Amino acid sequence: MTIDTHLKTVDLLPDLDRFWAISGQKINSLNENYDRVKGSPVFTVKGEYTTRGWTEWTQGFQYGSEILQFDATGDASYLEMGKKNTVYHMAPHITHFGVHDHGFNNVSTYGNLLRLMNEGKIAENEWERNVYVMALKASSAVQAKRWTALPAGGYIYSFNGPHSLFADTIRSLRALAIGHQLGHSIMEENDQNISLLKRLVQHAQATAVFAVFYGEGRDTYDVWGRTAHESIFNLNDGNYRCPNSQQGFSPFTTWTRGLAWIMLGAAEQLEFLQTIDDAELEPLGGREAIEALLLKMAKASNDFYIENTAADGIPYWDTGAPDLHKLGNDVYSRESEPFNDAEPVDSSAAAIGVQGLIRLGRYLNAKDTGSGDRYIQAGLTTMKTLLSDKYLSLDESHQGLILHSVYHRPNGWDYIQEGHTVPCGESSMWGDYHAREAALFIQRLANDETYYTFYL
Repeated sequence: MTIDTHLKTVDLLPDLDRFWAISGQKINSLNENYDRVKGSPVFTVKGEYTTRGWTEWTQGFQYGSEILQFDATGDASYLEMGKKNTVYHMAPHITHFGVHDHGFNNVSTYGNLLRLMNEGKIAENEWERNVYVMALKASSAVQAKRWTALPAGGYIYSFNGPHSLFADTIRSLRALAIGHQLGHSIMEENDQNISLLKRLVQHAQATAVFAVFYGEGRDTYDVWGRTAHESIFNLNDGNYRCPNSQQGFSPFTTWTRGLAWIMLGAAEQLEFLQTIDDAELEPLGGREAIEALLLKMAKASNDFYIENTAADGIPYWDTGAPDLHKLGNDVYSRESEPFNDAEPVDSSAAAIGVQGLIRLGRYLNAKDTGSGDRYIQAGLTTMKTLLSDKYLSLDESHQGLILHSVYHRPNGWDYIQEGHTVPCGESSMWGDYHAREAALFIQRLANDETYYTFYL
């Protein structure tokens, strides 16, 4: 990546104004034209949102986008839209025992609404607050119940089953964090009380140890910051067996959206831990050890992103994609090429990664002035590109907001436009949501408003 060292948050405000105007039009179009009978919208085909059954993990992004639109613009129609859709459609997600995505679905909806009430941006209402709190408590326990114990800790297992740890889930730890803040825990057999904070820390540690590589010789392809989408364990003895990938090219290459989930999830959890007393962390290994491991994971993953991303901050979908070599050895020193005929870019990874970069930079600067500047500027550089005509969907007939997102390249689920050989020109619900979240985050920084966090 070629980092713009002079870009400031305030420089992006004009682009953000345009972004939110376009975002509102896209939200309205989806609400007016999407057939909910088909299921949750996942990604676009020929510019129209459609579904793709795998698991139900995107509906919270749809309605969470409405809430973020209100937060950014003050337009109360989006607040009412988001409230109504959350109450009418999100209840099944609270007790969905088959997914590891509670931090996606429920924190994006119930969590955002509770946050706005805490910030005073929506009116205090005791009954309404209680609904949000109850939903988030239940969701946190359901998420944490998907537990595989290891000899030293454990992890929240993916929808693939108890043997499977996904990179994605570290960002879904938001559900456990909020549940803990609300005073909740898990009650198991014989009234055994299990700490949500303990499970959060142990899952983050497992992700740091097994899903991220640090150039320490774990395998032949071990380099600083490489990540594996999936980590596989032997359930008979709890031993780690191997890396794997569901949506990337191979277990030994880096699927960039998985990388981005870790970038953001690790940085957010470092911020969240600042709200936790030392006494609570002491029996879990102590603040110093916990934060050191999470910081190592955050720095490694964010460094890898910077080193293996096109000059304008947009990555290709996998850093080891088989035809990436056709774009030349200088592929990362040039701007991204979404309409190339070799391998697709993934703008959704960039939309997620923006916050990871900036949050890590701010965390480091709070500890050591100036040490985080590189990450902050890399995040702003990436966001500038996402807000440009190259990636922002300007066609009003296109329901997506951020173009050139990729869902599942190995399974061939992404639409390939006529005249092209790789996916391009389409959007995803998670990409659009995270672009909105990043936009709100940066807008608040630029306007010196309340710092945007998922936690309370």
